[in-house]
Amino acid sequence: MDKLLIAGGVPLAGEIAISGAKNAALPLLCAALLTREPVTFTNVPHLNDIGTMLRLLAQMGVKVSREKSEVPAGTQSAGAGDTVVLDASGLDNAVAPYEMVKTMRASILVLGPLVARAGEARVSLPGGCAIGARPVDQHIKGLTAMGAEVAVEQGYVHAKATRLKGARLFTDMVTVTGTENLMMAACLAQGETVIENAAREPEVVDLANCLVAMGARISGAGGDVIRIQGVEALHGATHRIMPDRIETGTYLCAAAATGGDVRLTGTSSAYLDAVIDKLMDCGCEVLSERDAIRLKAPPRLTATSIRTAPYPAFPTDMQAQFMAINAVADGTAVIRETIFENRFMHAVELIRLGADIRIDGNTAFVKGVPKLDGATVMATDLRASASLVIAGLVAQGETLIERIYHLDRGYEALENKLAALGARVRRVK
Repeated sequence: MDKLLIAGGVPLAGEIAISGAKNAALPLLCAALLTREPVTFTNVPHLNDIGTMLRLLAQMGVKVSREKSEVPAGTQSAGAGDTVVLDASGLDNAVAPYEMVKTMRASILVLGPLVARAGEARVSLPGGCAIGARPVDQHIKGLTAMGAEVAVEQGYVHAKATRLKGARLFTDMVTVTGTENLMMAACLAQGETVIENAAREPEVVDLANCLVAMGARISGAGGDVIRIQGVEALHGATHRIMPDRIETGTYLCAAAATGGDVRLTGTSSAYLDAVIDKLMDCGCEVLSERDAIRLKAPPRLTATSIRTAPYPAFPTDMQAQFMAINAVADGTAVIRETIFENRFMHAVELIRLGADIRIDGNTAFVKGVPKLDGATVMATDLRASASLVIAGLVAQGETLIERIYHLDRGYEALENKLAALGARVRRVK
């Protein structure tokens, strides 16, 4: 199992390109199930979760063509992205087996498109990071309201419908995958579907833009009410996947923590207002360009408190990274996690590096220390892994991060990009 070895103490400096967004790419790939015509996606990142999704679609009868981009080590071209063409005209197996989806929660996103297009779906209840309960009851509730017969049996969601019918859907909680699943299903439903309390994330908007390019009739994406007028069929299209705002935020935090000066290209601050505001509160200078962001960090950061909440508030996927930078900031920060109940597992590992952190329920109190010391730590989930990388870049001596397969799920060419910024980091087999 691979590990990551980091020799800390080097301020990050230079320029790298940001990859396509994992959280946008996964639902977009599932959208190809809605049409018999080929759909082309560009800027698709090299990630384990993407490979898993493509294998899942292939076993359903989807023809997958993937043209890999060249990614030379230590160059800015890391992040160029693949071109993927999906042809679901031969769709013949509406089953997503446990063996293929146990590591990836996003696999539930095949449910809505399969029921809408094939009239039936049997999808294993998904796995993913162990950061807390992420139930699929809102997906089931919405499909049931649209006329599907849905049952959960032997660990699978089994849904059937001759043709879904438009309905007024109100989600009990803001759910990104729930909004995406129901929006895709509604594209081929009879009549109008209205999703209230919809997720507002940029990835939802990216999916809606692609569906509209395929012939869907969608309005309101990006707001909390989305309206979809069902159509008889969708057609093929070409769509470029948006930049990864969480990868962007992670590298900004790494530069901030190390006292660095970096420029990130192929991305936009438009998706990151809450994160950039907090980085500026920490004392960083941030310059936003049309398709790039530059950050220059002070000699030492000022501690800043955060509270996670659905977009456009501070994202839960950036909480761990801010815990890492607050660990070496001047002052004490209070971090409140309101999305997932089990998302402070990285705190114990940061403490192993010398951080001063106290946990009380869904709140963490982080008192900045002058320095961290390298040690062996273990990644527990995707974003926790990123926080340990940031801490390792700051720590004196060497930090060895175990179980980095979590990182490979969500960060493309991480060690190459960090090396391009001057970090001393290498993968250990």
